Amino acid sequence: MAENELLATARAWLGAEPDDDIRTELDELITLAEAGDDLELADRFAGRLQFGTAGLRAAVAAGPMRMNRLVVRQAAAGLGQWLLDSVPEAADRGVVIARDARRKSDVFAVDTARVLAAMGIKAMLHPGLTPTPVLAWSITGLRAAAGVVVTASHNPPADNGYKVFLDTGSQIVNPIDNEIAERIDGFDPLAVELAPEDHPLIHLLDTSLDDAYLADIPAVRLRPEARGVPIAYTAMHGVGGDMIAAAFTAAGFDVPLVVAEQQEPDGTFPTVSFPNPEEPGAMDLLFAVAELNGVAIALANDPDADRLGAAIPDTRAGTFADSSDSSDSSGAKHTWRKLSGDEIGWLFADHILRHTEGDDRLVVTTLVSSSLLARMAEAHGVHSAETFTGFKWIGKIATERAALGQRLVFGYEQALGYLVVGRPLDKDGISAAVLMAEIAAVAAADGVTIQDRLDAIAAQFGRYETAELSVRMPPTEGAAWVRRIEADPPTTVGGVAVESVSSYPEANLVRLVLEGGTRLQIRPSGTEPKVKLYGEAVDLDPAELDRLLHALAG
Repeated sequence: MAENELLATARAWLGAEPDDDIRTELDELITLAEAGDDLELADRFAGRLQFGTAGLRAAVAAGPMRMNRLVVRQAAAGLGQWLLDSVPEAADRGVVIARDARRKSDVFAVDTARVLAAMGIKAMLHPGLTPTPVLAWSITGLRAAAGVVVTASHNPPADNGYKVFLDTGSQIVNPIDNEIAERIDGFDPLAVELAPEDHPLIHLLDTSLDDAYLADIPAVRLRPEARGVPIAYTAMHGVGGDMIAAAFTAAGFDVPLVVAEQQEPDGTFPTVSFPNPEEPGAMDLLFAVAELNGVAIALANDPDADRLGAAIPDTRAGTFADSSDSSDSSGAKHTWRKLSGDEIGWLFADHILRHTEGDDRLVVTTLVSSSLLARMAEAHGVHSAETFTGFKWIGKIATERAALGQRLVFGYEQALGYLVVGRPLDKDGISAAVLMAEIAAVAAADGVTIQDRLDAIAAQFGRYETAELSVRMPPTEGAAWVRRIEADPPTTVGGVAVESVSSYPEANLVRLVLEGGTRLQIRPSGTEPKVKLYGEAVDLDPAELDRLLHALAG
């Protein structure tokens, strides 16, 4: 974009920007550009924030490459047009809208409702702060045409996002994301029509949907006679705290012991720089509460409460990432070990498959998750499926297989996403927390630990080792790296022969299987500027698996 064109475009955005803080920021960037320093302004106006299967996600700031009210209004208009074009009776069925506690989530949600109402579409706003699973659940409860949640999930504090759900309660998938993106391109972000906030098509919901969601929670229990055990929990400054307390009560468990500093929603995330249970250090305060109270398991939701992290006391030799020392009542020394997403998935699968019946049962996981789930399903005589990365694909598989008479009883992805109930067709960290509490309770009643359960799974199927590695780089470079490996795959990795190479273009993923069965996979992240590598092996030294991942990364 030429300098004069850049400044003219930025000034037009400045004239349309409704928020004083964003106006001030943009005005300062324009002043810098007028003085010859236009790098930051050029970056903000280098294109448009792309709408994909994760919706929108970026830092809250000025310009079409960031999250702001003008960008959100354009996205809402594109969504509204797609609904009118594609979904029967969309205007009358309407769209359910919810939000988290991040910066500007409130105005993004209201603006979405105002845009949709101006297009003749009913907009239903959840009151206050709402966990993403409750929003997804309420879509089918209201028979809405779609749902929107304003959240950046587990992204850094500066970010916000915009996630769209279908009428099934599952997230959008390709090609619908592209179809919505095409509609978005047809709207001028500076001239999107807005209805007044008191427009008759804008409905403020009450808390009855929260109550209905909670009324379904007891159905999560598969062993309702099992009495609870002490559990520690953190909401990680997100919106799950109150709902978790109510869900545990509804399920017949005591309310967990919480990390007080992280219990209330706070979009600035003052105690954690990266509010993701997967990140090193993110669960440190939870470990402290767990140690102090001698709990059986420690649980964490991400900020929008659709993911679940867990940690257990571990007496095994060695040190673990994100661990801290504590002692049990006998004085035995142990560490708190954060479970991997796959380990949590194995525990859920083991519990669910042992306590449900029917050869119509179906379990689903993703390409980058452990292959052990398929073996567990085979041992129980049930259906299994592997799909693309992202929970939206699990929802799609569940919908398609239902038409074949198959009933989803469990779906998971290793990035801490779990579906342990039939509704909604998306990951739910609240119902998953309740079922994990039951797993801990049943283990205690049987006189074993969570680690004992994992060891029993390993004794039956072999000890599956998984590992991950991330390499930060711009998305275009990451995609090019994967394409190079796909076009010219290595014959060896770390001195071990490559036996087969498989490509999954829909997932931007390449899979290498090495001699001995070790599986290595690589793909660009869909939400962050990095490439992710995944490794899996059976009965292999974890250090060797880690070495092979680093060898692939170069």
